[in-house]
Amino acid sequence: MIHEIFMPALSSTMTEGKITTWVKAPGDKIEKGETVLIVESDKADMDVESFNEGILAAIVVQAGETADVGSALGLLAETEAEVEEAIQRAAALTHGGSASTASSSSASAAAAAPVNIIAIEPVAPRRSSDRIIASPRAKKLAKDFGVSLDSVVGTGPHGRIVAEDVEAAAGKAKVPSAVAFAAPTAIAPIAVAAAAPKAPSAPKAPAAPVAPPTPGQVHKMNTMQVAVVKNMMASIDVPVFRVGYTITTDALDKLYRQVKSKGVTMSALLAKAIAMTLEKHPLLYASYVEHGIHYNGDINIAVAVAMPDGGLITPVLRNANTQDLYSLSRSWKDLVDRARTKQLAPDEYSTGTFTISNLGMFGVDSFDAILPPGQGSIIAIGATRPTVIATKDGMMGVKQQMQVNITCDHRIIYGADAASFLKDLADLIENNIQSLTL
Repeated sequence: MIHEIFMPALSSTMTEGKITTWVKAPGDKIEKGETVLIVESDKADMDVESFNEGILAAIVVQAGETADVGSALGLLAETEAEVEEAIQRAAALTHGGSASTASSSSASAAAAAPVNIIAIEPVAPRRSSDRIIASPRAKKLAKDFGVSLDSVVGTGPHGRIVAEDVEAAAGKAKVPSAVAFAAPTAIAPIAVAAAAPKAPSAPKAPAAPVAPPTPGQVHKMNTMQVAVVKNMMASIDVPVFRVGYTITTDALDKLYRQVKSKGVTMSALLAKAIAMTLEKHPLLYASYVEHGIHYNGDINIAVAVAMPDGGLITPVLRNANTQDLYSLSRSWKDLVDRARTKQLAPDEYSTGTFTISNLGMFGVDSFDAILPPGQGSIIAIGATRPTVIATKDGMMGVKQQMQVNITCDHRIIYGADAASFLKDLADLIENNIQSLTL
């Protein structure tokens, strides 16, 4: 049977993906659970693994090209006898045909090798923490050979441990035999080249600095920037309103100085304060659905992060209201580090129920943020400034203050709802900020 490998949907909003790398080449044998290719979605690079075993007969969409979700990327043959038929079908797909069109040219071969569309399993990239990421086959071989995965250096994408790494560590590196089948001569050298032992890859070099734009030329947007455009256009259809509030931050700044040495960031402090306030205002992290309001069960705080090569991503601090401040800060650092190398899993950037956009770190006094699709609110945080104010006793004093502006979906949230939330947030930051450390 010939299996059609198709573009997986790595997130609920993904409509197309870009092939970053084909880990396997035509002629390679593929085991169940092995990484076949790496796909770039709108926010992250993801390994995809095969649910079937067989021979990668042909590639339909080459590395660097983009394909719609559900479209064919390559063909996998279960036996060598089916490879030639798969190559013919791939040629038809490449030229805008279909698998059924190619099969009509050879009815007998088509009957012997029907097409079956198979799933490809997206695999989360390797984290920068202590968790070891290895393919299922690598884990099985490690168990069979008695090899500890802690001692194995992964040479797969993003440091993933593959079967060859375990075999090399066990001193049992195997040389795969060339696949003998009738195919165009261009494929044969690839199969032979695969016979050479895989050399460990060198450590990944730091990303090259982004070249400055050339005046007068149009620069194509990357996948992430295109996704941002689609999201921003979708937000135009939502009726929104904005409310501003001035918050005194002397107590917040004092707490930050106390906990900064313990690894706590201002982003984590603000996320924790907002999450705790949201507990009293479930409408603020709800979302509009057709003729109704969807109340979310979790307070997942998404925080906007600018990417070095352009675009925007919103790593999500899940259940930020229940995490302690120090765990929240560690989670945030890990998320940001992996976001900037495009190693987040889809549920780590697409499950936010409330968003923070903080340009205060750049010295911005005040701004309005655009509401993300599927959310009810986003808060924009400006810089903290020393401000001369009149005190309650009629005297003049200097206080540290910041301006926050909230943007809300007016279909479900009204002005009084937003104002009540901001009042409670200000009260927590000004009068009860120490509760964040409890």
